Amino acid sequence: MSDVGRLLRGWRDTRRMSQLDLSGRSGVSTRHLSFVETGRSRPTRQMLLRLAEELDVPLRARNELLLAGGYAPAYPESELDGPSLADVLTALRNVLAGHSPHPAVLVDRHWTMVDANDGVALFTVGCSADLLAPPVNVLRLALHPAGMAPRIRNLPEWRTHILHRLDRQAAATGDPVLRALRTELAGYPGGGVAARPDGLVVPLHIDALEFFSITTVLGTPRDVTLSELAIEAFLPADAATANALHRGVAGSGYGSRAR
Repeated sequence: MSDVGRLLRGWRDTRRMSQLDLSGRSGVSTRHLSFVETGRSRPTRQMLLRLAEELDVPLRARNELLLAGGYAPAYPESELDGPSLADVLTALRNVLAGHSPHPAVLVDRHWTMVDANDGVALFTVGCSADLLAPPVNVLRLALHPAGMAPRIRNLPEWRTHILHRLDRQAAATGDPVLRALRTELAGYPGGGVAARPDGLVVPLHIDALEFFSITTVLGTPRDVTLSELAIEAFLPADAATANALHRGVAGSGYGSRAR
């Protein structure tokens, strides 16, 4: 099996699609797909891009497919602090600022904090300086016993939510770093695995406050780096939390210099 065939087969297995399924979606015959996966045929650049689109392969992995097939990458990977991304990052930071006083962070594909608003200071009170030294991994910060964990009143529930989320993300991307992070976090104390929670969303109970979170990603990225950024924003889950935040409970901010 060729490298490109092995990668294609891996993504097809990850998406639980048969060759017949992928053939019907992509318009490539099952015979040709079989030949590509076994190395008997060399796919064209256009075919690889079409198959990757139907398999919902992340942009970084699409470039890897193209390289394995002998083609140049199709998607640029810009430096996060480079000039080409400056305008987009400015817009994302404006979103963070506009979400204040509610906490919000900008993270990369491995949950490393790129930036944060001042509301995040509410979460970082009492956390170890080592966990707050860049690069800050926000999931490690949440579940580590020297981080937020001692203040999270529903730690088993929140821990289960994070671990399940990492499971899904690692399965969707095939990223070994996420798998290693999941293994690390699962080893932290946290009261075991919670049962399926009641209610509409999984809340975060921290001290006397209660939040729910939303995740925002760019809708049409054409750059690998941008495709892997997300904003994790927290909103009050009850009136008491909303009132506390607007009274300035978050204090004098940690955010905006996290990276």
